[in-house]
Amino acid sequence: MPRCFFNVKRIFLIFFTLFIQVPAASQSADVEALLRREMHERRIAGLQVAVVQNHRIVLLKSFGIADIHHSVPTTNKTIFPIYSCTKAFTGVAIMQLVEEGKIDLNAPVSRYLDGLPESWQAITIRQLLTHVSGLPNVLSVLDPVNYGFPHGMNEEQVWTKLKSMPVSSAPGERFSYNQTNYALLGKIIDKFGARPFAETFKQRQFQPAGMQSTGFGDSRDVIKNAASTYRYVNSVDGRKLASEKLIKDYAQFPEFRWTASGMNSTAEDLAHWLIALQQGKLLKSKAALDTLWKAGAYNNGEPTQWAIGWMTKPRPKHRAVIATGGSRAAFFVYPEDDLAVVVLTNVAGAFPEEFIDELAGYYKPQIAASDPVTALRMKLRNRGYHAAVEVFNELKQKQPGFQPLGNGSKRLGLSHVERPWTAERSARDFQIECLSLSHQRKRLRQRRRGIRHQRRTRARYQELQTIARIGSEECERDAATEKT
Repeated sequence: MPRCFFNVKRIFLIFFTLFIQVPAASQSADVEALLRREMHERRIAGLQVAVVQNHRIVLLKSFGIADIHHSVPTTNKTIFPIYSCTKAFTGVAIMQLVEEGKIDLNAPVSRYLDGLPESWQAITIRQLLTHVSGLPNVLSVLDPVNYGFPHGMNEEQVWTKLKSMPVSSAPGERFSYNQTNYALLGKIIDKFGARPFAETFKQRQFQPAGMQSTGFGDSRDVIKNAASTYRYVNSVDGRKLASEKLIKDYAQFPEFRWTASGMNSTAEDLAHWLIALQQGKLLKSKAALDTLWKAGAYNNGEPTQWAIGWMTKPRPKHRAVIATGGSRAAFFVYPEDDLAVVVLTNVAGAFPEEFIDELAGYYKPQIAASDPVTALRMKLRNRGYHAAVEVFNELKQKQPGFQPLGNGSKRLGLSHVERPWTAERSARDFQIECLSLSHQRKRLRQRRRGIRHQRRTRARYQELQTIARIGSEECERDAATEKT
């Protein structure tokens, strides 16, 4: 065969390879730029990210510093605490017992645990999982600073005190995020696993998924390759500081709380776990996975914020199920898109859940566009908040059902406002509020206020919760003043 044929073939292969690699490289660069932007704005020291597409890890990267004191860089082997993301693993453990016929999600917890107060006995397993039990929160009994055992108390005494406390509501009536729910689920897993639940997790989830760097522990434990965790404070020892100070974080997770919070992992390990979960290595049937990710229901039939250990983020297309922890760790799964994103950080108040939809949009643009908050935020970032009214109207015209705040964001836990957007609220008020918030953001950067204030301001500004405050008395006063 002529030599020129092989040369043409080689040139074609080289061209084809470059054609494939260039978009991938550009995509990775765009994602990296987004993450570096968010790290700068949110003052994140160290970050890991993993993206799973079509059951493959297509991106695994680390940024920043894992330990500031010793200038240790973050690597893909750095281990981060994942806090309440642990609850997603507890949900899987419970569904494994459901598949085996050992428990019923709709059965009362008293069927499986003895010695419960009368007011606890009718609560169902599903109501524990979806945080509508109405139980008192065990954190109210623990040390308010580090959530360890109070001085002189042990686990038995904590449970005794907790059982003497009144319930906050009837089961199924009201959502209340509650660590007691998952502590009780841990007792059920212990009972049917015939061994401590930590061992059950290891044998039935960590090992099948190939998670070599995942386990339980807290600030008291020596964990190889663990990142140090930090937070910004505006007071120390009761003394208010002139400017915020970065301090090392300290948290205790007594073992009985490990099913609620207490796991440590890497983005890579979590990515492997998400792959194993969707490939049927952890749950036997697709029906079980569907149940895992299906929202519960209040007594009136309305859907709850939570599914089985996961939060739901419903929308007409590109729905997501998510886990978040400690305001510094999160992972999203997009079941219909064969996509998942994991982001871990080591600074409290990072809230990676606020930018994961935007990150996912680099792999499937429709995802970012389908989330009203993300779509609005991205457009306003590009065009400026002075164009708030114009941008909102454009999106509203393209999507008649467009509503940045409402059931979806409230169910995700992003909305702390009482009055959602209505069409009757004036665009002028919206613009006044946006300009006001722009000024607040400048003040925030100048004064570097505390994490709590920063979260409130960022949520209002970046997640456009301002829309829910349009027509508020403050805006009305501003508008009236301007008219006069």
